[in-house]
Amino acid sequence: MSKASNQMGKAQATALTIRTLKKGWHDKDEILLHAAFQLLVDFMEKEHPERIGWNANKIHRDAWREIKSLYKWWKKTRPARRSPLDNKRLLKPPIKFKKIPGSELSQLVQPDRKKYAAYYRAMKKDGRLEKQWYEEDQRNLHRLIEVRGFLWT
Repeated sequence: MSKASNQMGKAQATALTIRTLKKGWHDKDEILLHAAFQLLVDFMEKEHPERIGWNANKIHRDAWREIKSLYKWWKKTRPARRSPLDNKRLLKPPIKFKKIPGSELSQLVQPDRKKYAAYYRAMKKDGRLEKQWYEEDQRNLHRLIEVRGFLWT
């Protein structure tokens, strides 16, 4: 926790609570993304940036448009992502093992790919979506960094 001075000159503890991450382990690249956008959310929801004279010039108008666009993407668009694997009616193959003769070990039994063809198609589509979503996250994180100098009130 760091110390920051407020306008009255009093010391104030500053902490960032990332509300979009569930408890548990997260890789640093994921934490970085969520922390950066949590700062944007806190700015939009706690600091009342709409009170700023964003129409003063084109640079400020463009920055405000970008800030609002990123906020909407983080709060509405990104959470609406759905993987085809989230489909509750998707028949998922069971995980089964069989004993290896003459050993105490077991091996995974490969499921019938024809019977679970829809699942394997969903897996392939999910892989493509994950790549697209990662690239979208990366682009929007870069966009956020570009307007960071405007995130003050």
